[in-house]
Amino acid sequence: MIRAATVDDVPAIHAMIRELAEYEKALEEAKASEEQLAEALFGARPAAFAHMAVDDASGEPVGFALWFLNFSTWRGVHGIYLEDLYVRPAARGGGHGRALLTELARICVERGYGRLEWAVLDWNRPAIGFYEALGARPQDEWTVYRLTDGALAALGSAH
Repeated sequence: MIRAATVDDVPAIHAMIRELAEYEKALEEAKASEEQLAEALFGARPAAFAHMAVDDASGEPVGFALWFLNFSTWRGVHGIYLEDLYVRPAARGGGHGRALLTELARICVERGYGRLEWAVLDWNRPAIGFYEALGARPQDEWTVYRLTDGALAALGSAH
């Protein structure tokens, strides 16, 4: 079952973010707190959204998708950027990842959004195979750039 996340899901989302970071060999970079997630998802001005994959029998969360809106200047419409998609190892193969992506695609279609996009690590062959089986295609002509920490602070404080 897929459903919109509630504030009560924040501890499970936080735990799964840390599990994902550990899988991606970057646990030390997962610094978000439960309080930060609650504010981003359910505060006065939510900037991110989440859906939960829940085990049909137990009702326990087994996965999540955390996303936010982006905008295409070329298409003139919003899209969804999927920040994280994660299904716990014991629940993989049960259709939860596909169901989460199906729900996000449904939202795109319903709202007239033009894209559903995300990034995947080059070495994550199981995920790449899964995404390509759904019809997703890599955007090989684009390279992601990122400013963080000291470089972000230096540029942001330049006059």
